Amino acid sequence: MTVQTPSPQGDRQPSDSQADDWLPIGGSALQHRIVDAAVELFYAQGFSATTVREIAAACGLTGGALYNHFSSKDHLLYVLVRDVHLRANAQMAEALASAAPDPVSQLSALVRFLVSHTAGSKKQSRVANREFTRLSGAHRQEVRTLRRQIRDRFGGILQAGVEQGIFTLPGGNDPGSAALIASTISVMCVHISEWQLENYSVGAEEFQNRYVEMALRMVGARLD
Repeated sequence: MTVQTPSPQGDRQPSDSQADDWLPIGGSALQHRIVDAAVELFYAQGFSATTVREIAAACGLTGGALYNHFSSKDHLLYVLVRDVHLRANAQMAEALASAAPDPVSQLSALVRFLVSHTAGSKKQSRVANREFTRLSGAHRQEVRTLRRQIRDRFGGILQAGVEQGIFTLPGGNDPGSAALIASTISVMCVHISEWQLENYSVGAEEFQNRYVEMALRMVGARLD
């Protein structure tokens, strides 16, 4: 499900290359401005403490005008959180499809992607991972399903590595252990958004390398 609200007259549409990086997925340039403003405010002061009036003022709208694009603050949060997860899930699938088929290469590719994605979209990632629990009903279940898909990709790779004799999991080589380690690795990567990357003394590629090494050590892979 993507936002398909038509853009108001005079609201310039993005080029295809710009639209690929914008949230909400399929949204107008004005919706993108609203979401950007919401991300900044939710990141700085949290969803609960942020008002519709503050979001509208941050992007030059009245509170009433904002409701032409999102039916409520809760709806805006849902669209933001859902689309962060949808985009991450789709890009993760692409990273996996581009990797070599062996479990070490596939696990490494997913860790590299998730580290890069989280570090490169720190504010969006932090808001999506902190505030998704504010969602309720079908909206919360939809996001939980997306999060489970991300975790299950890791779990499938770990189980394949166990079956091929490449990985040895702490606690045993059973599906339960694979699920636990899969959750641990994914949480380890997404929680990069909780601390100040700009204060870390290594470059982006070395940062990815260290996370890959940690993940491979967790699953008992040989490090050449």
